[in-house]
Amino acid sequence: MSTHLVRLTADDALLGEAGRLFDAYRQFYEQPSDIDAATTFLAQRLARKESVVVLAMQGNEAVGLMQLYPTFCSVALAPIWVLYDLFTAPSARGQGVAQALLDEARQLGKTSGAAYLQLSTAHTNTTAQRVYEAHGWVMDSVFRTYTLAL
Repeated sequence: MSTHLVRLTADDALLGEAGRLFDAYRQFYEQPSDIDAATTFLAQRLARKESVVVLAMQGNEAVGLMQLYPTFCSVALAPIWVLYDLFTAPSARGQGVAQALLDEARQLGKTSGAAYLQLSTAHTNTTAQRVYEAHGWVMDSVFRTYTLAL
């Protein structure tokens, strides 16, 4: 089945579908299910223009979700995008959904004048790592990422 992409707005009728997929994505990363909170989070990001959310649709069914955040690279003196969330419904995996979303991310980066796109994934998520590498993403071997929990 063919996949078409929809860039969401804060009052989009598909926001509930996005929330459902975003909740499934969060569960993949061992977070408790809370579809209402997931939907509200996405709506807030969109209303504040803090992110871009794209849904992959097959017919009337949402089968993939991607969220990117704009930021900057001080070293490159340029804008960049962080591809923070990417999820394909299990029923649609292997059908080119992730590829379509990654192509959309690349296009967004190019048209916005970004220096590059950046993402991170779990060390154990080897399936996603293969998909990213197959689409030209290169693992950073120069910088280490640290996190400070607050």
